[in-house]
Amino acid sequence: MARRFRVIWPIVALLVCVASIAALGSETGVLQFGVVTDIHAHDIDSPLEGKMMAKYQQRLSGFVDAMNAWPADFVIELGDFVNGWVVLGTPPGDPERIPDILAQANAVFTRFDGPAYHVIGNHDLYNLSKQQYMSILGMDRTYYSFDIRGFHFVVLDVQFDQLGHDLSYTFTGVRGLVPQEEMEWLRGDLAATDKPTIVCVHQMLDTTPTAAGWTLVQNAVEVRALLASSGKVIAVFQGHDHQNRYSLVNKIYYITFAAFVDQGTPPTWACVTLDPDARTITIKGAGKQEDWNLQY
Repeated sequence: MARRFRVIWPIVALLVCVASIAALGSETGVLQFGVVTDIHAHDIDSPLEGKMMAKYQQRLSGFVDAMNAWPADFVIELGDFVNGWVVLGTPPGDPERIPDILAQANAVFTRFDGPAYHVIGNHDLYNLSKQQYMSILGMDRTYYSFDIRGFHFVVLDVQFDQLGHDLSYTFTGVRGLVPQEEMEWLRGDLAATDKPTIVCVHQMLDTTPTAAGWTLVQNAVEVRALLASSGKVIAVFQGHDHQNRYSLVNKIYYITFAAFVDQGTPPTWACVTLDPDARTITIKGAGKQEDWNLQY
């Protein structure tokens, strides 16, 4: 039964994407891409957290195969690509294994026949520096932007401490910050584009302060104000929470995608279509990801 479950889910997810959006994908200007988040690659499971991670390669292959067959114009993962060495309920093992696990996960992810983008998450730095992370994934920067078919995409790095210093080897850690240098880069980047823009980040920007009085991104209010004032941003794509939801703040959709990692859940990802004529963001989910059709 378990084997049948693993085989059927990628096929079902592919059929959902193709049947729902295939007609749109051939139209001029329509962009379609795959979004996955919180893969938490590891070679052992974390039973007390309920995270089954050791079979991530098989599940991630299903995502890549579905995106190649759709076909997606590109794929992006929204952070926590690798879990870090601490797992609850088993001996944690050797943190020196984490670079190899990240490299193995990326070898699967980059089997996608097109551009494959990364957003840095908090777990990605539990046992790595940013330089190690970038070297393994072949990246020059952890925050950057790119244009595809009439749309602009911005990738943010919020893995900084309260003084704006790079987080690294954090062991555990959740809170982040967009430092002033990155804020200035973001302001200039948004000013330079005339395209509708999607911002991609790991920790959520639209959350309210916790009971302890802090947010996941310490200057989230300032970041949201900058995004709104640009008049360019139509949506923010987020991970981290493992649940899926969306909110509308100052005419910007803040969309939190469901986690890919197995928590007693099927492989989970999203097929996203942007239609500039209809001004729609269409999300067709696989696994636990919900379907949404949003007008911008």
